[in-house]
Amino acid sequence: MKWESFFLTAITAGSAMAGAHHAHEHAHRRHRLAHNAELKAREVDAQDDPAVSTKTIVNLEVVTMYTTITRHKPTTTVAAAETSTADRQPLASINLDVAVNLLDVLSATTSTATTFSTSTSSAAVSAATSSSGNSVSWTSTPSNGVYSTSGFGQRTSSSGSGIEYIGNVGSPWGSNIIEVTASTASQYKYVVKFTGSNTNNWFVSIWNKIGPDGKLDGWYGHSALNFTLAAGQTKYVAFDENSQGGWGAAAGNSLPTDEYGGYACTWGEFDFGNTGNAKWSGWDVSAIQAQNAGLTVQGMRICDHKGGDCSYITTNAAKVVNAYTAAEASVDGIGGSVSAGAVRLVVDVDYSG
Repeated sequence: MKWESFFLTAITAGSAMAGAHHAHEHAHRRHRLAHNAELKAREVDAQDDPAVSTKTIVNLEVVTMYTTITRHKPTTTVAAAETSTADRQPLASINLDVAVNLLDVLSATTSTATTFSTSTSSAAVSAATSSSGNSVSWTSTPSNGVYSTSGFGQRTSSSGSGIEYIGNVGSPWGSNIIEVTASTASQYKYVVKFTGSNTNNWFVSIWNKIGPDGKLDGWYGHSALNFTLAAGQTKYVAFDENSQGGWGAAAGNSLPTDEYGGYACTWGEFDFGNTGNAKWSGWDVSAIQAQNAGLTVQGMRICDHKGGDCSYITTNAAKVVNAYTAAEASVDGIGGSVSAGAVRLVVDVDYSG
C-alpha cells in the first residue's frame, strides 16, 4: 500500500506564497494487511432470578403490603394465590392493599401473612437498568455497514495524483472534519480519539493539506477544526471519506509557527479512505516542520484503537518509533496503514513514553 503525505522540501525563491517553503511529501508504502479496525459492539446480558420469602405473623386481621414483587407463585395460600406462574419478569413499585380476615381461614392460635422479599427484585431491576443503559463503544461500527455523514458538508471532487492529489476538503472548506460525541462516534467511518496532557491545557488544530484557495498550503494559518484539551480530557473527531491533512498540538492556546507562517510543531498526518489509492488509509507522526524551524518537538503518539500500528515521538524527539524526523524526510514506509474500511485511531498529545 502506498499513501501520500504532504510535507515538501524547500520551495523558496520567487514564490508568491513564501508559506509553501516547507511543504512536504512522504511516500508510505504498505503491502501487508493491517488489523481490521472494525469492532463489534459488546452486549451485556443480565439474568433475573428474584426470590420469595415468607413470614408468620400472629393474630393479624388486616395486612397491607407496599412492596416490589415478582409474579412468582408464593408458598402460602393467603391472598397471593392470584399471582401467575407464567411470567417471572420483575415489576417495580406495585402497591397491594390486601384485607384478609385471617381468623376465618386459620385456627385461633395461628395466623399467617405472606410477604415478599424486595432485595432480589430490586437487584434484578438494577441489573436491567445497567444493561439497557450501556453505551455503545466508540470503536464499534454500524451493524448494517452504513456510516453517518451527519454534520459534514458536501464532498468535493478529487483530482490530480501524487503530491498534486486533491481529495475531499469539504464544501464549505473544512466541513469534512467535525467534532463528535463519544456516544455518536461509532456511527462514523473514520474517527480519532484525542487525549490531552496529564498536566496542562493543550491546543489542537486540524487542517486539510489543500487550503481554501486550492493550493498545497492548508497548514499556513488555516484550520478546519480547533479545540482545547484540558488536562486528561478526551475528545472525538470524525473525518469524511477521502480526507487528507494533518493536526498539530501544543501547550497553550495556539500552535507555534515558522518564519513563513506554517505550523511548526509536531504533526499527526492522516489520509482516510483515499479514493485514488483503493480507499486505503494511513497515518504518521512527524517532527520535520518543528525541527526545520529549530523549535520544540512536542511528544505525540498515534495508534490504532487496539494499540497496534503505532507511530510516535516523545518530547524533544528523545525517542522516535515509526515516525518522521528531518533526517527521515525522504524515507519510504514510515507510519501506520490499513486497507479499505473503518478506522479508529487513538492520539496521545504531550506523549513522553
